[in-house]
Parts: sequence; C-alpha cells; structure tokens
Amino acid sequence: MNRREALSRVGILLGGTVIGAEVFLSGCKSTATKAGAFSPETIALLDEIGETILPTTPDSPGAKAAQIGNFMKTIVTDCYRENEQKAFNEGIDKFNEACKAKYSKAFTELSAAERTEFLTALDKEAKEFVKTDTYKKEKKAFDEQQDAWVKAEEAKKNFGAVKVKQSYPPHYFTMMKQLTVWGYFTSKPGATQALRYVETPGKFDGAYPYKKGDKAWAL
Repeated sequence: MNRREALSRVGILLGGTVIGAEVFLSGCKSTATKAGAFSPETIALLDEIGETILPTTPDSPGAKAAQIGNFMKTIVTDCYRENEQKAFNEGIDKFNEACKAKYSKAFTELSAAERTEFLTALDKEAKEFVKTDTYKKEKKAFDEQQDAWVKAEEAKKNFGAVKVKQSYPPHYFTMMKQLTVWGYFTSKPGATQALRYVETPGKFDGAYPYKKGDKAWAL
C-alpha cells in the first residue's frame, strides 16, 4: 500500500480530510516544528488514548503496540502546519481539563469503562462541533483567505503554494482519532496482525473466497 492509498482509506474510514496528509504525501517537512510540546508524559497519554480507540483484542495488538504516541508526535511535528499544531497542542490541554472536570482525575487513572465513556462523549462533541454555525463561518472565511493567498502566489509563479496552503482544523479529538487510525493501520502490527498480509502477493483474484468476519487485506 502506498502513501496516497493508505491516507485515502483513512479518510474514507473517518469521513473527512486527513490533517497533515498533503505535507506527508509531498515528502516535505513542515517549517512550524514544535516538538518540545511532546513530553514523555504527553506521548504516554497519547498512547493510552490510541489504545482506547483501538484496543488490544485476542486476535490483534492495540494502538499502543504501534507506538501511536510517537507516531502522533512525528506527524504533528513534521506534517502539521502551524495553526494545526496549535489546535492539536491546545487540544491536549483541553482534553486533560475536561477529564479532570468530569472525573476529578487524569485520563491515565480512569478505568477502561470510564476511558471509553469519556472518548465516546468527546467523539460526539467533535461531530457536533463542525456542524455549528460559528465553526462553519470561521472555516469559510479561513478557506477563502487561503485560496486568495494561493492565487496571489501562483500569479508570482510560485506554483508550490498550494502544497503549503493551511486547512482550518477540526475538533482536536478528530485529529487524535485520525492519527490513531492512520498510524495503526500503516504500522507493522496493524498491517500484519489486525489485517491479513501477504508480503509478496501473486495474481489478482476477484473471486477469492470470503467469509463474514474475515479480516480485510493489507494491500
């Protein structure tokens, strides 16, 4: 599976544009790097968030086995643009504050049931967030400003401007969820244990037998 196909699948799974994908696909490194925001404690928290989204099962390892916290750090640092990094890093603070407000303890101290309950509520909040008039209005204005900037740059023969055009970030939990799915299913444990994997596949067989419940193929 190549980069573009992998990201297309993540986008289909999550029903939206994957933040950081354009920079990743172009092989460029974002100039707005702020790796210092990712302390060992933050990476450990992201591991636990990812593990709650995609937990270990009897058949396959969870997101923590894919070192999802370090994956998030790499993508946010190297592929997120400055406004996206800001939204993600501020989102970590909001995440911690919301957890403390609801449970009076940190996410890492919650039971498995509490973690699932909390992330389910955040997922619902994230979906409602992008439907609000305020978000839609701000996103529209931001996108128009970015389109105008790209057009102006292209008039100066800077045809690479579209590659660094910023996107208006969604809810922070949407970004965490995107990164978890992206990182997991493109990792070795995700591709070879959660999915069915053949290192050197043979011919295409459109009539290959399939039973309900069979794992999808890692292409």
